[in-house]
Order: sequence, then structure tokens, then C-alpha cells
Amino acid sequence: MKKPKNPIVPGWYADPEARFYEGKYYIYVTRSFTDYKAQMNLDAFSSVDGEHWEKHEGIIQMEDFPWVWRAVWAPTIIEKNGKYFLIFAVNDIQSDAEEGGLIIAASDSPAGPFTKWMDGHLIDRFINGAQPIDAHLFKDDDGTVYLYYGGWKHCNVAIMNEEMNGFVPMADGSIFKEITPDGYVEGPCMLKRNGVYHFMWSEGNWGDGSYRVRTAVCETPFAVTGTPYTILSAQEGVAEGPGHHGFLQLPGTDEWKIVYHRRNIGDKEAGNRMLCIDDLLFDGDRIEPVLMT
Repeated sequence: MKKPKNPIVPGWYADPEARFYEGKYYIYVTRSFTDYKAQMNLDAFSSVDGEHWEKHEGIIQMEDFPWVWRAVWAPTIIEKNGKYFLIFAVNDIQSDAEEGGLIIAASDSPAGPFTKWMDGHLIDRFINGAQPIDAHLFKDDDGTVYLYYGGWKHCNVAIMNEEMNGFVPMADGSIFKEITPDGYVEGPCMLKRNGVYHFMWSEGNWGDGSYRVRTAVCETPFAVTGTPYTILSAQEGVAEGPGHHGFLQLPGTDEWKIVYHRRNIGDKEAGNRMLCIDDLLFDGDRIEPVLMT
């Protein structure tokens, strides 16, 4: 991947999830507006070199979800058995009485279109205090797919079933396990390198310069065991409010990139977030602070 120039594409985008599928880099994004009613689909970008990006606009067949009326955001995607599964949040529900939460769509192509995979919602209520937003799918080395999600300072993990339309009970019979580290706000992300799990999340306020990314080592996918530390935050003279990120491992290498959104210093418009990529470097089993460019 060539060294990108940030922001990598024009326009306002947020909450990126990044993958390498079918010989291309893909980044799935929220259309970043302060007015949630303007966020009625998701976009994606693809590239063969990391420098020139093709836009895939409106990747969800939204007519499959006629009850969605606002806040289509925070996508995550995983390939399983040759199919691509996209989970995203809708309607920004504030209580169990409202309709919305996390829903799943599927496609035969990483570029979409993504269509309804199951009737109803994947998660439509608050569990362990977690608002059903900000999903992140993580596939472990053995093929097990984990779902991390949650806003309102709570995060849950669950194991996806083979059909990708529900969950597998854990050893103790539970479906959802809370995995909330100190300081967690939203935007969970799990990375595994050399057998070590790195759980990452966003803290601060998404709408201002306080947004940042923290991480801690996990011994298993179910519990944060290491001491949290900051890896991405405001950088003088460059940008502020970086967060809600994904990552890329360049195929066949130990080279990693962090894909995230950030804002111009002093910009008070909450929706003005830009899509960026920078190096994600390691010192042994520790992630080094990210230098924004």
C-alpha cells in the first residue's frame, strides 16, 4: 500500500471498518451528518493500491428495511463461507420501546448490494446497559466469528452462529458477556497479532476534539486483562478528535494500518469528520502511539 494522503477521500465520513477482500482494500463508512435523518444508507470505498479509491454509494438495499427512519451508521463486515455479512446500527434507539438496533444484511460481493439476511433485528434492545450500536465483527484463527458492540459506556461480546443470524451460547449458557474496560465509551475493535488479542475502543465525545482511541491486551476474546493506554489522540498542528477506527493488515506481511476518522482543529460542526489512514506500529506486543499525517 502506498503512503496515503489524508484525508484519503473528499467529503465527510466516519466510523470506518476496513478489510482486504478479493484483491482490494475496502473501507465501509458512515455518511457523516449532524442530522441523523440524513444518514439513510452506507457507502464504501475500494482500492487496489491504497491511493486511488473507488466509491460504492448506497451499498444497502434500504427498501428491505422500511421501518428505518434515521441513523444508519457504524458498519462492520466479515466474510464467511464465501458470503459477505454486513452489520450496522439504525434509528439510534434510546430505549427498548423504540424500534431499531443492530441489523444484518448480506451480499455475494464485498461491494454489495447488501440485502436483508433475516427477518427482524439481530439485537433490538439494551443488554448489560449497552446501546445496540457500533458493531465490530472479529474472526479468530479457528474461524469463530465474534460480535463486539455497544454505546453508552457499555460493551458486549457474543459468538455468531454458523448461519450468521443469531448467537451461540457460551460455556456458562449466557449469550452476551460484558467486556467493558475502564473509560470505554463506544467503537470497539479487536485485533489479533502473533497470538495476542488487542482490544481497542473510543473514549471522549465523538463530536469534538476529545475523541481518542485506547487499547488493552486481552488473554482471551472475552476479557480485558492488560492496563489500558492511549494510542490515538489529538495531535497539535494536524488534527483532533480521532477515533472509531478499523484496521488493515497488508496481505502476507506484518505491516498494519489504522483507518479512522478525525476532524480539523477547532471545527465545531460535529458532523465534519474525515476518513484517514496511518501506520499502526508495534513494539513487541505493545501498540505504539499513532503519528497522524
